[in-house]
Amino acid sequence: MEYKGAIFDMDGLLFDTERIYQQTWQKIAGEKGVKLDGGFVKAISGTNGSHMRHVIERYYHVPDGTAIMDECMGRIREKLSVHVPVKKGVREILDFFQKRGIRMAVASSSAAGQIESNLETAGIQRYFSAVVSGTEVSRGKPEPDIFLYAAERIGCAPDVCFVFEDSENGIKAGYTAGCATIMVPDLMEASSSILPYCGKICRDLLQAEQEVSKMLRDSV
Repeated sequence: MEYKGAIFDMDGLLFDTERIYQQTWQKIAGEKGVKLDGGFVKAISGTNGSHMRHVIERYYHVPDGTAIMDECMGRIREKLSVHVPVKKGVREILDFFQKRGIRMAVASSSAAGQIESNLETAGIQRYFSAVVSGTEVSRGKPEPDIFLYAAERIGCAPDVCFVFEDSENGIKAGYTAGCATIMVPDLMEASSSILPYCGKICRDLLQAEQEVSKMLRDSV
């Protein structure tokens, strides 16, 4: 297999922002007198749109989660306009792919403006040939639409693309799209149920780069 593309999730994978999201969800819940149970982090991670709204409605016990979703996104935008924390190994793996002529895309459930702003603030937008937001596809993760579209945008078949994800929803989406999935867990360790969907599980993107290097050598 000759790999030609690499598609990256953003929150919790490129940037240490998933922690900020979870802190903000918890803050809003506290203000409303709601206690979010342990399943919330896994349920909300990697989602957007109607899927995210339904998760909010379930855990915040409200009939419509739109206002809470909008409030959280507004607070996040304000925080990330100041600083975007980059995860360990990001620049190394991006340089690795760039030197080998492998085309790269970001495929994130976040809004397009937020993705572009984060990439620019972190100074890594130059690496990516395409940026795809969850708002550009009809179905969000764990459905495969966003990765299929990202692969199309960089001119690659899905089966010659790597997908890097921190969330189980994202890994399932990448697997269903037919991509080579590499999970780099962030706030939660990989559960036994996600293992069949993961090509590799790495502690950080530095280890992911090493694993990818082996895969590329083996594919020659």
